[in-house]
Amino acid sequence: MATTTTKPASATAPAAPPAPPAPPALTGRDRLVLFVLCAAQFMVALDFSVLNVALPVLGADLRFDQSALQWAVTAFALPSGGFLLLFGRIGDLFGRKRLFLSGLALFGAASLLATLAWNPASFLAGRALQGLGAAAIVPTGMALLTTAFPEGPLRARALGISGTLMSLGFTIGMVLGGVMTDTLGWRSTMGLLAVFTLIVLPLAPGLLPESRTPSGPASTCPAR
Repeated sequence: MATTTTKPASATAPAAPPAPPAPPALTGRDRLVLFVLCAAQFMVALDFSVLNVALPVLGADLRFDQSALQWAVTAFALPSGGFLLLFGRIGDLFGRKRLFLSGLALFGAASLLATLAWNPASFLAGRALQGLGAAAIVPTGMALLTTAFPEGPLRARALGISGTLMSLGFTIGMVLGGVMTDTLGWRSTMGLLAVFTLIVLPLAPGLLPESRTPSGPASTCPAR
């Protein structure tokens, strides 16, 4: 005859594992720091593409030779890419915050020069100086972003937001440049960058921590 067995009344199901702790939230100051650094990176990304649609109008207004018109873009791209590593190393040695602020100031002044340009030479000078400012902003801004937020969820979130905004800057620049050129003229595309700088630059000195890497081939100290 078959018999059945029952579990003792005291037997219970295993307890569910505890829920993982919620990631730390950004404080008000963290949000401001993130805004300053991401806005600067977004501004540089915007500058790479905002002028492309405006080139024919710009060329006619400033009387660019057709063969030289592409220099309106190249004059920015060459110094911004060529000096990127050099300025990153200078920031490591002498202070990333200091170089970041200098790059912002140069970028804003150069954007104003490009906005008010009266001939091809003055416009190209403004674009080249914009490129130098961007070469200082990008590496120091990314380094400041990693030192301003502790390793873990906060830093990952900050880097994710920064990367997303930079990607959007390249894409939005094409659309925004066309709209602004049609409604306000090509000079508004450069003026927008000057306005961006006026918003970011006054906030940065009091929010960003100084950061540098000690020099010396044998140094293994982390950035501080």
